[in-house]
Parts: sequence; structure tokens; C-alpha cells
Amino acid sequence: MKKFVSEFRDFIMRGNVLDMAVGVIVGAAFNKITTSLVNDVLMPFIGLIAGGQNFTDRLNVVLVKPTYNEAGEVVDAGVTIGFGSFLATIIDFIIIAFVVFLLIKLFNRARTIALKRKLEAEKAEAEAKAAEEASKPKAPTQEELLVEIRDLLKAAYGSNEASDNNTTT
Repeated sequence: MKKFVSEFRDFIMRGNVLDMAVGVIVGAAFNKITTSLVNDVLMPFIGLIAGGQNFTDRLNVVLVKPTYNEAGEVVDAGVTIGFGSFLATIIDFIIIAFVVFLLIKLFNRARTIALKRKLEAEKAEAEAKAAEEASKPKAPTQEELLVEIRDLLKAAYGSNEASDNNTTT
């Protein structure tokens, strides 16, 4: 049981799980803000433009009327299709989707800029390294060394042969 609890604790303490939990909590709070924006600001404004109607309450289709007792209390609530509430939910969704779109677009833009800067820095570093390598004196290749050794040997033996030839004649 201790191993299970330890594994669960390790799982929860991972960075991405904590980040996801924070995202869910912030998302829930953001949902409340957008719902309030739609219900308390936009829908009354849309209703005012459309002649002072509250669409959330007015755009309902009553399929079965509610029944009341003599005291005026609702006995049977009836059946109502709430198109106004549905419209408010659609507007709420569009706002949330638009904000998420903007956040993703901003994140992708920032990531693209960071990647571009990284590539430019790597390119500048590679160019500096190439310039440094080009400015260093070049070490002779193996072939160049062999040619130089051959020429030195020719010069040394060539002068020896000439002195040997002079003594024998």
C-alpha cells in the first residue's frame, strides 16, 4: 500500500500534472467569467437591440403548460424547450473558443519567434566558428608533407651525387 501511495504521490507531483490541474481550475474560473459576460452583459444588450426582450427567458417554446394548485404553487412544471438559454450557451462557447484560439495563436507566435531567434543564434555561432577556423593557419596535409620530404631528400641526395661524381672523374 505504501508503494501505491508513493507512486501516486510521484505521479501527482510531476510538473505536467500540476500544470494541467492549474489549467483546469483557471479554465473553470474563466468559464464563469464568460458565462456572466454572455448572460449579464451581451444577452441584455442583444435583447435591447431586438426591442427590449430578454432572449434567455423569451425564446422558449412551451410544449406542455405547467399546472398550478389553488394556492398558485406549481404542481407539474410542464415541458419547455429553452432556445434562449441555448443561444446564450452558443454565444458563451463562441467567446471561449475565440479566446482559446487567440491564446494558442499567441503561444505559437511566441514559439516561432523563439525558434527563429535560436536558429539565428546557431547560424551566427556557426559562421563565427567557420571564420575562426578559416583564420587559423592551415596545417599541411599528409600529401603536402610527403612532397616536402621528397624534395628535401632529392636536394640532399642530389648534392651528394654531384659531389661523388666530381671526385670520380
